[in-house]
Amino acid sequence: MGVTIYHNAACSKSRDVLRVIKAAGYEPEIVHYMKVGWDREGLEALLAEGDLSPRDVLRPERGPARELGLLEEGVTDGQILDAMILHPVLVERPIVRTEKGVALCRPVGKVLDLLENWPEGPFSRSNGVLLIDAQGLPVPGV
Repeated sequence: MGVTIYHNAACSKSRDVLRVIKAAGYEPEIVHYMKVGWDREGLEALLAEGDLSPRDVLRPERGPARELGLLEEGVTDGQILDAMILHPVLVERPIVRTEKGVALCRPVGKVLDLLENWPEGPFSRSNGVLLIDAQGLPVPGV
């Protein structure tokens, strides 16, 4: 298994995670889920693999989650999944899958937990925030 990123090119964190993956020497499979959408079975399997619930990856801001009532108490995982199939923007990004597992890579540095190889340090996010220091160690919380 290689590296797969469920990517939204409009998102700076998603672009940064993709940059980290490529700088580490991987040629990832890039799934542009905003264009191709999700199928319920595939999304359920991805979340199960990452021990994530639909609520864990629900994007509460900058999308229709509030308007659709998905932030209310009592909303079921099934209702959230149904909405995610209809509105792919509801899924927070980026989600990355490797041999080490599946994770929502927010903050960006979380992707390092999924990679065997890392970019050589120092390595910064596109906004200049240091992700890997000169000694090749991850900067906490980034």
